[in-house]
Amino acid sequence: MSVDLPAPANRLPRPDSELHRLRAAWAPPTGWRVIGSVNNVFIGKLYIATAFVFLLLGGVLALLIRAQLAAPQLSLMSAPAFQQLFTMHGTVMMFLFAVPMVEAIAVYLLPNMLGARDLPFPRLSAYSYWMYAVGGLAFYATLFWQLAPDSGWFMYPPLSGARYSPGLNADFWLLGIGFIEISAIAGAIELITGILMTRAPGMTLSRMPVYAWSMLVVGLMIVLAFPAVIAGTALLEIERALNWPIFDATRGGDPLLWQHLFWFFGHPEVYIIFLPAAGLVSTMVPALARTSLVGRHAVVVALCGIGVVSFLLWAHHMFTAGLGGLGMSLVSIFSVAIAVPGALQVFAWIGTLWRGRLRWTTATWFLIGFLVAFVLGGLTGVMLALLPVDWQVHDTYFVVGHFHYVLIGGMVLPMFAALYHWLPVWRGRPLSERLGRWVFGLIFGGFNLAFFPMHIAGILGMPRRVHTYDAGLGLELPNLLSTVGAVVVAAGVLLFVIDLVRSQIGPELDHGDPWDSPTLEWLPSENYGTRSIPQVSHHEPLWDQPSLHQEVHAGAHWLPGTVTGGRETLLTSPVSARPLRVAVLAGDSLWPVLAALGTAAFFLLMTVKSVAGTVTGGVVALVALWCWLWRTDRAPPFDDAEVADGILLPLGATGWQAPSFWGVVILIVVEASIFASMAFAHLHVAMALEVCPPPGVAMASTGSLGGQSLAYLLSLVLVCVAGWGARRAPVARWRALLLLPAFGLAAIAFLWGLSTAWPAERPPTLDAWTGTLAALHGLQGIHLGVAAMLAAFLAARIGHGMLRPRQHATREAVCLLWGWICVQGVLVLWWPLMAA
Repeated sequence: MSVDLPAPANRLPRPDSELHRLRAAWAPPTGWRVIGSVNNVFIGKLYIATAFVFLLLGGVLALLIRAQLAAPQLSLMSAPAFQQLFTMHGTVMMFLFAVPMVEAIAVYLLPNMLGARDLPFPRLSAYSYWMYAVGGLAFYATLFWQLAPDSGWFMYPPLSGARYSPGLNADFWLLGIGFIEISAIAGAIELITGILMTRAPGMTLSRMPVYAWSMLVVGLMIVLAFPAVIAGTALLEIERALNWPIFDATRGGDPLLWQHLFWFFGHPEVYIIFLPAAGLVSTMVPALARTSLVGRHAVVVALCGIGVVSFLLWAHHMFTAGLGGLGMSLVSIFSVAIAVPGALQVFAWIGTLWRGRLRWTTATWFLIGFLVAFVLGGLTGVMLALLPVDWQVHDTYFVVGHFHYVLIGGMVLPMFAALYHWLPVWRGRPLSERLGRWVFGLIFGGFNLAFFPMHIAGILGMPRRVHTYDAGLGLELPNLLSTVGAVVVAAGVLLFVIDLVRSQIGPELDHGDPWDSPTLEWLPSENYGTRSIPQVSHHEPLWDQPSLHQEVHAGAHWLPGTVTGGRETLLTSPVSARPLRVAVLAGDSLWPVLAALGTAAFFLLMTVKSVAGTVTGGVVALVALWCWLWRTDRAPPFDDAEVADGILLPLGATGWQAPSFWGVVILIVVEASIFASMAFAHLHVAMALEVCPPPGVAMASTGSLGGQSLAYLLSLVLVCVAGWGARRAPVARWRALLLLPAFGLAAIAFLWGLSTAWPAERPPTLDAWTGTLAALHGLQGIHLGVAAMLAAFLAARIGHGMLRPRQHATREAVCLLWGWICVQGVLVLWWPLMAA
């Protein structure tokens, strides 16, 4: 169903009681229970603050590194300590600051920018944040026990293998970063679903803010790229813990396999960090220049183009690895070509600044600095895309200088601009413009002083990851200048922190839209977002509808109150943003916090090989997750809700119109990407064999594989039948019994396949072919455990009469997930035959 909003002038005055009920529904918990708040305003602020803390912690490590390299032959720290410092610095900045910060800003800004009350899975956002915060701080603390990883933030085997890193240092990186990536994926699922399904009515894709476009592209990139590093870290941890020779060249493995998996994640990650910053810039520049963005549609196309091409560049980091000339030449071409959409955005920003009437705020200065730094970083990037140049400067400080220009210039400077620009939305208290210019001068000047000399040091031959160097090589002055520059940057950041603390002391004020911005996040808002959800008719709604502030605040648009007494938002169609339904959102809860704590404990205590602690953490996480999900998928109290005078929309959503449906679909894409990465690992080592399969291996017969595949199919049929008919009538309780044989058939298929996969005389420790095949079966074994939990959960809901019309999203989610588990099981069975 789709409707158009009547003219606001025809709306009746809204009663005060309606506003009181709305505020009561969205009121945060008090006292210590505030940690259970799931509202995007609360979680977004915590997310941004925590990511900024990790920026400061990573910066401290950078200062220590620069102190050691300020002069030749210094001995402020030992070589092992230096290795831990530079590994942790890169890891903290990439995994604990950059990606979490771009997601944090999106969690805070996007709901209001889209005109939504909140994102569709607020508890998932809370879970994602707490897992990141607790796990990240615990991971950083390994520095104080000399347990920090020491093989570089890229963890190349064999240096990260058990032979050269026998302690727990590498294990903390592998397991710690693994679950932090899970947190990032959870955030991406929330953002993708929210952007596509909760936009304000009338906000078509063509009218959607450029920043929302950038986060949509980034969310899709995360769910496709991050699974590769999850698979890679799992395989490397398996090799270290179980001695399965996946990357061991002496037993048929290949260290380059790690590089393929890592950089398939690592190079898109550079653009995952840059694209949100570009979206922020495209949103700030029109407001500061007081004119529309030049080439807006071309900028959106450029964002999408960068997202696609970035996946073709992973071997950009492997030009010296001895790969084929044709492949390297193609990657070199793509590496140069990706500069084109980046340059298009730069020209659009410059054109907008040129055409408009620019306000010289601190945010403006940071944006100008960003343009200068990013263009310089882009130029050195084009240089490194050329094979002869890369061969000369690979693994030198030229590369260090380049990626700091790209990452700091392309992400950190826009982040500071965004903080100065949007901080009034936070509490109505802006930062000092006078001090802000000093902050910009110190950060921008120190940044160039720190990193430009690194290019010179690299050309002179200074290698990366060395804790000292000899005198007389011409490296003294570049390194001294870089150290001085790092101190100047630190002074600028310290001044920013002082001003930030000073400015936020005092009561919260009304921001008053100081920049006269065109986008919806500047509408008057509280915990519930805006009083009513606006009807949008332009990509710059506040400029197109000057009275929108007053209309929305008066409740003259959509959903001006709460129809159920709880938290709600509108669900709109993905392309045209037509109002479809009213979604009832989950409220505050401690269960996501407990689930996050249990998950973090599970991974961290597994690292130190505490069996009791690992089991306890896993049980806490599962129990909390069960309790969290048990209270979802409630039957709505009535069929339709009045969302405007005389306009009714269905309450609640099921099937393809439900956010949960698409959240599960995105999760399956993630699962499929993890499987594809592991299947690629097996194919990679298989292609290196002279004879495949190895001599002595008897492949399973097609008849046997067909029987196992049929068992998986019957298992899926039984699960679907167990919940069949829920759309028409309550499901009979006896149907829960069907889930037992459904799981039994899946278990039989798995164990049957396991028994025929390899004989006893070929253990997984024998060679990489067998090890990677065992890893694939291990992945399916984990999913079989997930299937057991899904079956138990669905059986419990059927037994409690919680599967009936308008309450069957759980059945659909379980069927989708069970379907993927069965498909993956069949692929695991047939993959050795296909890869042979």
